[in-house]
Amino acid sequence: MDLATGDTSVDVPGRERSDELGRMAQALGVFRDTAIEVQKSNLKEIAEARRRLSVAIESISEAFSLYDNEDRLVSCNSQYRTLIFPGVGEDSLIGTTFESLIRRAAERGDIDDAQGRLEEWVEERLARHRNPSAAFVQRRGHGRWVLVSERKTDDGGTVAVYSDVTELKQREEELSVKTNALEQLSSQLAKYLSPQVYESIFTGRSKVTVASRRKKLTIFFSDLEGFTETTERLQSEDLTQLLNHYLTEMSKIALQFGGTIDKYVGDAILIFFGDPDSKGVKADAVACVRMAVAMRERMRELDSLWRASGIEKPPRCRTGINTGFCTVGNFGSEDRMDYTIIGSGVNLACRLEQMAPPGEILISYETYAHVKEQVCCEEREHINVKGMAHAVATYKVIDLFDNLCERRDFIHEESANLKLDIDVEAMSVSERSDAVTVLQRAMDRLSRVKEAADPVIHVKGDRA
Repeated sequence: MDLATGDTSVDVPGRERSDELGRMAQALGVFRDTAIEVQKSNLKEIAEARRRLSVAIESISEAFSLYDNEDRLVSCNSQYRTLIFPGVGEDSLIGTTFESLIRRAAERGDIDDAQGRLEEWVEERLARHRNPSAAFVQRRGHGRWVLVSERKTDDGGTVAVYSDVTELKQREEELSVKTNALEQLSSQLAKYLSPQVYESIFTGRSKVTVASRRKKLTIFFSDLEGFTETTERLQSEDLTQLLNHYLTEMSKIALQFGGTIDKYVGDAILIFFGDPDSKGVKADAVACVRMAVAMRERMRELDSLWRASGIEKPPRCRTGINTGFCTVGNFGSEDRMDYTIIGSGVNLACRLEQMAPPGEILISYETYAHVKEQVCCEEREHINVKGMAHAVATYKVIDLFDNLCERRDFIHEESANLKLDIDVEAMSVSERSDAVTVLQRAMDRLSRVKEAADPVIHVKGDRA
């Protein structure tokens, strides 16, 4: 009965007898001896398995710990003691509850995250330990960072792996500092480039190499008439402020309409549409003229502001716009280059600017052909441009049709076979009378054509 309960230490009496009881006792003795050998073998295998597990746990570079279902430390490696509880012996760790260990570490100052908030931190850490989910980074003392990964075992215990990520965090912080520095430098360099050019370079769409291509663009060129006289009247500080104010306001409008600001040459501005981004030649031309109209409106507002500030004769802006083929790209050397445009199209825009009356916008015929459906223009004289064999037709921009219809009694209608522009406010009494006569004659003629085109239907007894 003792053997049946697993007690192999009992002695089996009667094995010296030669009768049936002796043979039974001898058989029982053999059974006991076999059981003892099995126990020894099992204990040896268990010990070997534990030794191998201990060696495996000890050999890993991460800190390892195992807590039972009562949250007491069952096993850990030396890396755990060194990394998580430095200076504490193994004997004082095994059997200690997790809460006691983390509280002791926090009180010793080993955990920076617990500084000044011990109880709050202990509660947060216990909640994470009892319901582990994703790994998290813990800031330890002496500038160390530890990645904590915990999981529950089947019997309710907790196994945890701690990885020293101090070097990784240091590199991450160094990289963050360098990234911030590069962002600041990039932001400063961006002020020397048009936003479209800057974006195309930094997104990799354009390569920073000496290269160019032919492309149809709409070129805007503006200059301040009377700026020389203003220069003589103002001190250098006031002149600088005025010029920067003017360029800032014009640049805001240019960026709003998607223009690529090529350069500032004193008080002159060169802007083009169609590269590096384009919405089509016609849409680019319309955007450019709309931008010029918006700039003209802003200049009228600035004129009042400058007069109020003491400038007796504020400068006025002249604008020339042309649509045509140009060579666009990077010009210069491999060490220093400039993204710009060259060609006769640029020269024509410059010439149009020189011929434009102060405060007005002068455009070429090709630009007019693209914008005439949306912009009210007035044909002006033909001009001769150096390098061009024929005279160039020019058009003065009055305003956008949308603006005219909103601001004054203006009628604009245009379709495939109809174009009607009536500026009622600008017309004299006789011109209005003539307009009524012409429109009435047109209505009579359209009515006759309509009657001739309508079918005649005969109904019995009546004529319709």
